[in-house]
Amino acid sequence: MVPMTLELGKLGFGTWAMGGPMTFEGQPVGWGPTDDEESLKALRRAFDLGVRLIDTADVYGCGHAETLVGQAFADVRDEVVLATKWGDEFDQEKRELTGYNGTVEYLRRAVEGSLRRLGTDRIDLYQLHLGDLGLDEAALLRDECEALVAAGKIRFYGWSTDDPERARFFAEGEHGIAAQADINVLMDTPDMYRAAEEAGFTVLCRRPLAMGLLARDAFAELPSDDVRASDPAWLLFFRDGKPTPEYFRAREAVRDVLTSGGRTLVQGALAWFWARSPRLVPIPGVRTVAQVEENAGALELGPLTPGELAQVESVLRG
Repeated sequence: MVPMTLELGKLGFGTWAMGGPMTFEGQPVGWGPTDDEESLKALRRAFDLGVRLIDTADVYGCGHAETLVGQAFADVRDEVVLATKWGDEFDQEKRELTGYNGTVEYLRRAVEGSLRRLGTDRIDLYQLHLGDLGLDEAALLRDECEALVAAGKIRFYGWSTDDPERARFFAEGEHGIAAQADINVLMDTPDMYRAAEEAGFTVLCRRPLAMGLLARDAFAELPSDDVRASDPAWLLFFRDGKPTPEYFRAREAVRDVLTSGGRTLVQGALAWFWARSPRLVPIPGVRTVAQVEENAGALELGPLTPGELAQVESVLRG
């Protein structure tokens, strides 16, 4: 029998950035050039530091990120939690996202592709990557996910969506345990983790460092194939490759409290999650050993104190 729990830990790492360049309708949706050797070292360093949750997606680098993850953990597969996503169609050779597909037939094809690239016989957490899919369509996919659990191809499933009701709907399935949503100290979404607390699911928090705004002090010109330089409509934290002024000001307003206690800005931004709700698991993107080490270092420093959390909330949302 498949156990009805999955230990996700307090911190995971995302792999969108290490997937490398890719495009959608001629616009970049990757993070520019990457170094595969450094990416593999970073993933193994994460393992050495005790981080076991690795989040990826079939579309990251159009299959490339999944392949790297599979290579990095081939010899320790049973000791890591592999989470990936489906719903995007792509041309692997052209590194091009070609569309979206929310059908059961595509789900069946997609899971086989992810299993192959990850080099594994099962996916620990399989997530629907289409955030605004209708509930009627989602119900069919949820049923198929249960069939994939019964077949041993996946263990649990969730929905990458910013809509709490959609997240709750998927979590109502027997093996539905998680959602993935945009949450960070600059963009709190309490309705999502309230739903998680009520329904008993976990929220994996994507973009916990606001696409790098909460990770860097200096912002040199970004490469042209970096998504942050292409100004997609959903990108809040950057415009024309530079930090959006209102979010930059908000960051500076809480810098001192986030960096108290010897924390870096990154570590303070992660510490906020653990103070905000026990249902939140931040999954910052990484592609270098240095990034992994700084992020993982936040675990030793622990959550913000209640007083520090109250100060942040008063400044940003008081």
